[in-house]
This record gives sequence, C-alpha cells and structure tokens, in this order.
Amino acid sequence: MSGPLKLRALDDEDLGVVSAFLQDAIVPLAEMEFVPGEKRFALVASRFRWENCPESADMPAAGQAPRATGDASLADGVVPYERVSCGLAFDGVEAVRRRGLDPRDRGRILELLGMRIEAGAVTLEFAGAAALRLEGTRITCRMGDLGDPWPAQSRPRHPGGEAL
Repeated sequence: MSGPLKLRALDDEDLGVVSAFLQDAIVPLAEMEFVPGEKRFALVASRFRWENCPESADMPAAGQAPRATGDASLADGVVPYERVSCGLAFDGVEAVRRRGLDPRDRGRILELLGMRIEAGAVTLEFAGAAALRLEGTRITCRMGDLGDPWPAQSRPRHPGGEAL
C-alpha cells in the first residue's frame, strides 16, 4: 500500500488529477469553509483510496467482505478497501456559489462525484444535484492526506449498481 498522498494543482490538467483522487469522497458540510479575506476555500473529506483499490476484487454487497478472486489477502478475509482523511485547499477563490446546499444545514454529509474545471471557476459536484462553484481568475489547489487510512467495507457504487 502506498503512503499518504500530497498533490498540488496549478492548472486545469492538474485539477483533473486531483478530481480523480477525490471521486466519491465523503464531505461533511460542517468541514467546509470559505475565508474571503484570504481568498481561500478549504474542506476536510474522507476520501476513498482509489490508488490502492485492487482491480481484481469482486464488488461486495454493502457491509460484506469482498469475495476471493485469486488475491491471497482477499481469501484471508482482509478488506482491501481504504478511506483516509484528506485536506483540500483552493487559493485564489473570490466567490463561492451554492446550488442545492443550505449552509445552515451543518449536519449534512455530501458525496463528491468530481470537479468540473471551467474558465474562471472550479465546480465541485455532489450526489443529489448539489454543487459548489468556486470562482476566481487563477485558482490553485493543494490536497494532502491527514493521518492513517482505515478499512472501508465496500467500494463506492453509482446509480445502476456500477462500481467505478
């Protein structure tokens, strides 16, 4: 298994890579903050460690251990999936627009589907048609894992039962 991930995104291509690593991250609304005076938007998420996900594992039902597929660790009942806390900071953010989100609903938990990069903005798209649009002329991003990973019982699934 690989160590903690630490990335910096300075352009659209870099942001695409960060988006891929953050797909299916769990983000509590209470763990997001926009600091206008610093032009910074930050959040803490629980990200699925796609980089360590065994491609040969059969997709388990929620709450079940994966079935063996030739990988000895799977045959031993070891869960091959992991999540880790991850910090994400965007600099150069001049405004934040919300769709389908009430900032007063601090207990809401969101699932990040990905980031869409546009001229002058980065949009974080969440399940349930919710989104945050970060606007700025030169947005950069830093992402880093925080602490040790923990076992996850299943791999994220999307409508139609498809695992990514």
